[in-house]
Amino acid sequence: MKICIINHSDSRGGASVVSYRLMEALQALGHEAAMLVAHKSGSNDAVYIVKPQWRLKAAFMAEHLRILAGNGLNRADMFKVSIATDGMPLAEHPLVRQADGIILNWINQGMLSLDEISRIAASKPTIWTMHDMWNLTGICHHAATCRAFTKEPGCGNCPFLHSRVGDKDLSRRTWQRKKTLYDNSGIRFVAVSSWLKKLCDESSLMAGREISLIPNAFPVEDFYIESKGTMPIPGIPQGKKIILMGAARLDDPVKGLDYAVEALNRLDRHDAVAVFFGDIRNASALDTLRFPHVCMGSVTDPAVLHELYARATVLMSTSRYETLPGTLIEGQAAGCTPVSFDSGGQRDIIEHGLTGYLVPPYDTQAFAQALNTALDTPVDPTVLRRSVTEKFSAQSVASRYIDLLARP
Repeated sequence: MKICIINHSDSRGGASVVSYRLMEALQALGHEAAMLVAHKSGSNDAVYIVKPQWRLKAAFMAEHLRILAGNGLNRADMFKVSIATDGMPLAEHPLVRQADGIILNWINQGMLSLDEISRIAASKPTIWTMHDMWNLTGICHHAATCRAFTKEPGCGNCPFLHSRVGDKDLSRRTWQRKKTLYDNSGIRFVAVSSWLKKLCDESSLMAGREISLIPNAFPVEDFYIESKGTMPIPGIPQGKKIILMGAARLDDPVKGLDYAVEALNRLDRHDAVAVFFGDIRNASALDTLRFPHVCMGSVTDPAVLHELYARATVLMSTSRYETLPGTLIEGQAAGCTPVSFDSGGQRDIIEHGLTGYLVPPYDTQAFAQALNTALDTPVDPTVLRRSVTEKFSAQSVASRYIDLLARP
């Protein structure tokens, strides 16, 4: 089967990484899978960049000018929403025309418009994999405490907009455009976690849609439990237990770095060190952290990342919300005991007390206690690895996508 995966990037952010892994998993099953992206960082010949790039930039600018106008010319919260009014003409792209099936992933910021998705779905079996809440709301990628997406008609009076135009605002109008697309396209949706699937079940926009629960594929076999011990990683003290935390951007507010600092400051131990990997844009983000710590910055070498996981005793996640946090899966594949707030799809990964610890959001005292427990009595690494292998192996996930595409 020829499959075209459409995603904004091949490596920027969690959705990009798992989309790329899905392509590789489909190829491993013998299918002709390729990826169509706006931004390409790697060198894989099966990843194609959309052209011309000036048109992509024009679509990005046009959409954000529309958001700015709908936001009362206020720049606040502009990048927390997307409206998919503008995008690339990919329905006529050779990869799309030649494909037997299309898998859409994260397509915002000028990649695809809703109208273009309608044209693609009219001619090809199309799956849309949801990596956040955007498909089931009007315009936001995460609704936080807002429940307007559950109403009929949905959204309106959006807390991320500041135009004060009432329930006929940009969120309601985009909700209506999505409903028209969904009603007429036959798109099959995939939620990557039970948490996201539950939100879909509550969404008025998703009422009556076909929604499958398929987790992201992870290359569990790339990770190993025992540290190789031969790779020097500068800055990490010897003889200390490692509490590891990582993200593409650590000080993204979603990642809850402030909660991590607060929880670590509650620890009183001399046998452990916190190790952080990922970009930090705010140079003072860790200034208040009193617990011994090391910042690795962005780690792009997979060999270094795998060794970091193998050396760590505990992997911590203090995110305010997560759909299906990949670092927790990667950490378990390397035998790290996970400690996380129970704030999204973590329950699909961690069985509390058996394969890690889930802490009530956002109780940093309880989080610190869980860190102490995990450091003192870590879970058997082989149990952790077996758990994620059974749930997230690439072959199993890719097979479920093929079955969904092949269904009449």
